[in-house]
Amino acid sequence: MENRTEVTHFILLGLTNDPGLQFPLFVTFLLIYTITVLGNLGMILLILLDSRLHTPMYFFLGNLSLVDFCSSSSVTPTVMAGLLIGHQVISYNACAAQMYFFAALVTVENYLLASMAYDRYAAVCKPLYYTSIMTGSVCASLVTGSYVIGFLNASIHIGDTFSLSFCLSHVIHHFFCDIPAVMVLSCSDRHISELVLIYIVSFCIFFALLVIWISYIFIFVTILKMHSGSGHRKAMSTCASHFTAVSIFYGTGIFMYLQPSSSHSMDTDKIASVFYTMVIPMLNPVVYSLRNKEVKSAFLKVKDIFICWKKNNL
Repeated sequence: MENRTEVTHFILLGLTNDPGLQFPLFVTFLLIYTITVLGNLGMILLILLDSRLHTPMYFFLGNLSLVDFCSSSSVTPTVMAGLLIGHQVISYNACAAQMYFFAALVTVENYLLASMAYDRYAAVCKPLYYTSIMTGSVCASLVTGSYVIGFLNASIHIGDTFSLSFCLSHVIHHFFCDIPAVMVLSCSDRHISELVLIYIVSFCIFFALLVIWISYIFIFVTILKMHSGSGHRKAMSTCASHFTAVSIFYGTGIFMYLQPSSSHSMDTDKIASVFYTMVIPMLNPVVYSLRNKEVKSAFLKVKDIFICWKKNNL
């Protein structure tokens, strides 16, 4: 008979056991998290304050910034705490909550990226019909659908993962409660659970990628037909930035979740996880918005308003 004991907590081993690396990594991740918070919350504030940014594209960007801020906040503080003390004890319920919110927000981002690609398709390929295609109700439906699917998807994974019995170990060889890292601790037969994870994640990723690829195929065809050199360069620059973020996001997701558990190397998974938990949320405001002239103009406008307000109150 198996010796089954009820698990009340887990121990996160963190990124490294080398004392010489823990403080430098803490400072690095603190800097990354600070940039993430300032960049994403600043982007949301700019979009809310400047009426010129009340367009479908910035509506999606504002939601993407919100998702990036929340997903980074669900993981990064845990990582930094683990680096300071060497390892961290996390309760069973807290682990489930962290896994739930992170899985939900990553799925939301997955579908927001697809929605943004469709928005760019409408703007580039159907400029005369753009306002009738991307109406307020359509944008709201796309964003609402992204959140609903994201949290429904997370509910399935959490229920599937924590229905397993944990009696072999309570030590997680990771820096946060990620689904594969927790699932390998189970002493139950997890074959079905792994198949559920792979099939659902595969559908979410490949459906969104299909929308993105189809949208950008039409965009590239339209760009090739353009006779304006400046318009051609502007469109290509926008696509290059988008594809950079998409490649990092989907590359790490496919690497992490769409392989058998026997192929997983926890050390390699940790490195890949750093990208989609901390680096991508930091980069998204830069690659999507901070290089945009409209965002720079809005930033300068808000800066001037703040300076005037400060002078009037001195």
